[in-house]
Amino acid sequence: MGGTFQPLKGGGAAVALEEIEISILRSLAVQLLELIGPGEPEPAADADPLAALFAADGPTEPPSDPALARLFPDAYGGPGAEPAQDPDELRARSAEFRRFTENDLRTRKREDALAVVRSLDALTPAGDGVAVLELTGELPLRWLGALNDLRLTLAARLDVTEDDESESLFRLPDDDPRKPMVMAYLWLGGLQETLVETLAESL
Repeated sequence: MGGTFQPLKGGGAAVALEEIEISILRSLAVQLLELIGPGEPEPAADADPLAALFAADGPTEPPSDPALARLFPDAYGGPGAEPAQDPDELRARSAEFRRFTENDLRTRKREDALAVVRSLDALTPAGDGVAVLELTGELPLRWLGALNDLRLTLAARLDVTEDDESESLFRLPDDDPRKPMVMAYLWLGGLQETLVETLAESL
């Protein structure tokens, strides 16, 4: 499979991973979990689920960490906003939207990253150090979400925007301290792209 996702018979996707690749992916997913933070505490057994839903307000301010700001961007404003729109109104609308959605979004991103860790922990490399990861059911979409979040996080740490995804990333000298992170960013991009293509073929 050459390190790229391929379709499975009956649906799903598979990729061959070397031990070092498994270790890197797992480490990145664990770091993503640490960045996102712990989940909300479980409600008491006798709690009213409807009341708990509306009581669980999320944050209203965007995260100060650039990586978290990429993972949880404002819903209004930003590069696509019309210049004539009132900035104060956009901030208020973004705060209200964030208040009711960010906790759920954090939960989903956490579950995606956990799915990656658990999938990798279940692998047993063969004698040649290679294991075949098979994703079925909801796992392909979980992985797709986590790969996207990992790339967004690395892009924030590298201060890379979509416009920067060019040959300049490939031309970094080997002694550049950013080189390992850039290589991981590009590798994750390849995995993400082939997983998208594989899932599209099964539609």
